[in-house]
Amino acid sequence: MSGLTHVVRQGPVMAALVRTAFAAARGPGRGEVHAPGPVIETTVPPRDPGLVRDYVAHVGGDPAWYRDTVPAHLFPQWGFPVLSRVLEGVPFDLRRVLNAGCRIEVRRPIPQGRALRLRVCLESVDDDGRRALLTQRLETTPDGDDTPAMVARVVALVPLRSDGPKAEKKDRPRVADDADALARFALTTGDGLTFAALTGDFNPVHWLGPYARAAGFKGTILHGFGTLARAYEGVVRAVFAGDPSRMGAFDVRFVRPLVLPAQVALLARGRGPSFEVWVGDAPGGPAYLTGTVEAARGGDRG
Repeated sequence: MSGLTHVVRQGPVMAALVRTAFAAARGPGRGEVHAPGPVIETTVPPRDPGLVRDYVAHVGGDPAWYRDTVPAHLFPQWGFPVLSRVLEGVPFDLRRVLNAGCRIEVRRPIPQGRALRLRVCLESVDDDGRRALLTQRLETTPDGDDTPAMVARVVALVPLRSDGPKAEKKDRPRVADDADALARFALTTGDGLTFAALTGDFNPVHWLGPYARAAGFKGTILHGFGTLARAYEGVVRAVFAGDPSRMGAFDVRFVRPLVLPAQVALLARGRGPSFEVWVGDAPGGPAYLTGTVEAARGGDRG
């Protein structure tokens, strides 16, 4: 399990997890939440090339595609500490927060060997009384550049009131019947721990069985960003011929927990500069991730 050798590099993310847990234990903040909120700026060191290599290999990519660059979907590893600061003091119970999805906009490759300047803010809040959707915006700019190389919007969902008239229950999304498979993934019970070691997200629901079952799951569940990374690399391999620069944007929602171990597929529908994708069991079956791929100029799905 080569990912475990990188645990020593995850201090900032692990510290942020602890800080977030203590903040959640104190309960919701008081007062109103304003969005867009204040911008937090910070700079992080270059990503370790060995970490990048092992991470890419773990999520199904080819490290040769990223010899001089950093995959955009690794952003939680450098962005989570500052993203967590944005939510401190919000008037919601963060003990119940769920990762609802994200949108990654890739404007140009992120070079290895350069520090990364980060700008983060709480971009919007959608509170309908039953749930709150908190969208955070993270800009990543390689040091020395004037404009971001990538922009990520991360959506956190916080369930709110359950009393009052019950909302109509919606069916969870399923894979389209006419979707075709681009890749298949064989996921093991150890994948949660390996992904945690590579990114620093050691939430025990992803790698500690008894904890996951106590939380209401049948077993450990794969990180949402782990599902995203596999889907992203599956598209790069099957659609963009191993050229990550042809990815323009990847917009996904996490709609069902993916319990480990599992055999799942990456499926797609459509042609052209934009097309739909799913991670699911099969056409017509349950979906764990739904999304849309937007190709960069010249990167159409043929």
